[in-house]
Amino acid sequence: MRQPSAAFWRGKRVLLTGHTGFKGAWLALSLEGLGAEVTGFALAPEAGPSAFVALRPAIASRIGDLRDAAAVQAAVQATRPEIVLHLAAQALVGRGYRDPEG
Repeated sequence: MRQPSAAFWRGKRVLLTGHTGFKGAWLALSLEGLGAEVTGFALAPEAGPSAFVALRPAIASRIGDLRDAAAVQAAVQATRPEIVLHLAAQALVGRGYRDPEG
């Protein structure tokens, strides 16, 4: 498996949805290490321990809901991303059962 090229990512404006989740937090940290200018867009992290809180990626973080078109548009206009990586999802099983549309 090839490693991502730091030269490719260096200075790239990246909008990363789901940055407060487990995989998103790790990806944010990795992209930061490769020199990308990362802005995350996601719901606030759940209370209690989380990868996002533990890893503390030094990225710009915008808290919002992907179902809010105005919030998404504002994030895109503010960041002018060259690359969008969409990792946002409702992965918490209990919450998904309680509120499948939320």
